[in-house]
Amino acid sequence: MLAVLALPSRAMAQGENERAKAGDVFVPIDGNGPAVFGPPDVPLGGPPVFAWPMEPSTKLVRNGSRLNKVVLVRLDPATLAGATRDHAADGVVAYTAICPHTGCDVTGWLAEQQILECPCHSSLYNPREGGTVLAGPAPRALPALPLKIADGKLLVARPFTSRVGFTQG
Repeated sequence: MLAVLALPSRAMAQGENERAKAGDVFVPIDGNGPAVFGPPDVPLGGPPVFAWPMEPSTKLVRNGSRLNKVVLVRLDPATLAGATRDHAADGVVAYTAICPHTGCDVTGWLAEQQILECPCHSSLYNPREGGTVLAGPAPRALPALPLKIADGKLLVARPFTSRVGFTQG
């Protein structure tokens, strides 16, 4: 009898590295908190929460690449500008957590202004206006991840609005 060694499929390994796909839900990066994020799980006015996208039927968490880290911020929907309003779900907006300047994690939050900050080189981003750069050396806005709500959970509506990551100069 021939023994067969089961190895993870290439498709499964690639799935962990793939960017968020339409229909993915969000799970906490640190494993603490809700099993899957709904709008009330993201505090209104901040601070932001950090999440991985997860394929809901297979429970495949797309944590194989740090480029899949997502920052979720919940703001007053009336304060969201144009396209940002179209990408939001109940005031929750999602952006890559990777700074397009040198690839640091965007982990800072200026609570009074409700602005995201990259602590490495002090780039500031406006989550109400498409993650636009307000200050610092970042060359472009944070790519947004359009959202929708189904069964009370936040879902990816469409892929990132632009390329995630940074370009070395």
